Amino acid sequence: MSQPPGQLTFVAPRRAKPARHLADLSMADRRAAVTELGEKAFRADQLSRHYFERLTSDVDAMTDLPAAARERLSTLLPDLLTPVREMTTDGGTTRKTLWRLFDGALVESVLMRYPDRVTMCVSSQAGCGMNCPFCATGQAGLTRNMSTAEIVEQVVSGARALAAGEVPGGPGRVSNVVFMGMGEPLANYKQVIGAVRRLVEPSPHGLGISARGVTVSTVGLVPAIGKLADEGLPVTLALSLHAPDDELRDTLVPINTRWKVAEVLDAAWAYAARTKRRVSIEYALIKDINDQEWRADLLGKLVKNKLVHVNLIPLNPTPGSKWTASRPEDERAFVRRLEFHGVPVTVRDTRGREIDGACGQLAAAE
Repeated sequence: MSQPPGQLTFVAPRRAKPARHLADLSMADRRAAVTELGEKAFRADQLSRHYFERLTSDVDAMTDLPAAARERLSTLLPDLLTPVREMTTDGGTTRKTLWRLFDGALVESVLMRYPDRVTMCVSSQAGCGMNCPFCATGQAGLTRNMSTAEIVEQVVSGARALAAGEVPGGPGRVSNVVFMGMGEPLANYKQVIGAVRRLVEPSPHGLGISARGVTVSTVGLVPAIGKLADEGLPVTLALSLHAPDDELRDTLVPINTRWKVAEVLDAAWAYAARTKRRVSIEYALIKDINDQEWRADLLGKLVKNKLVHVNLIPLNPTPGSKWTASRPEDERAFVRRLEFHGVPVTVRDTRGREIDGACGQLAAAE
């Protein structure tokens, strides 16, 4: 189901909710849930250690729990994600997984192993309501929000594969998580914040990933950026800007019709001031659309002398799109203009392009 051009969907369609999972709950709520099942509260700590440390959902393997308790507690570890297909590239170090959720909705996640880190790119919604015309996910419309545990389980699944040595490079662990898969994370605010807390809390509360290794991306939901700044979570904010002027951004990023470039950047700078974390400006370079040197100059003037880093993304083509990546010489000129303004800038590695796993390509088609 595609969306009419420019239409925004903030409220996800009402659908049945996935079963309650351990990862949906804070430790206090887990203890309450375990007590409701007739078990002692400390069983919640044991169960959490198995899931977040040993990365297992198999209660039969939890031999420190009495057999009767295992059966009762298994209701807190329902299967949430069913793998449909896995595709790999880069010698197996980039893996894209298509998942089916309990209600048939499809989402994708991507694991990327580098020499110094492992990054998981996770989805936070099935589809997306932000309708950016150059993004495959945005063209599909919004199916539903994902639960906290559905988001966390994508990371746990990647962590399992790494721990088992299934990814070339030997056993490893997830060091970075980017909310840059399907969906607008800040449009599913409560569940995404719950997931971030599960990711960064130390075991047995969560996975113990450094908050500095977590990036939450947004097209610019200004009120939610303000809320995120108040959470006390020093995660990186990635702002998908894609154009420095309102006239073009209204078209490329339809949310701009609600909150203009100046408002979005003000919210980003307030976030940086509050968290002391450098904001990442994401900018997909599109041939003859937003890659002119004058736009690089305008962007440079808007962001110079700020706690910021500009991440240029060569546009990853999607089926049926009229747009493509900038010419190499135009990309180089854009970089030079930003550097002239003293703005830190890099061009993103287009990992996963061959398997439609790169930025803007996730479409979750069977």
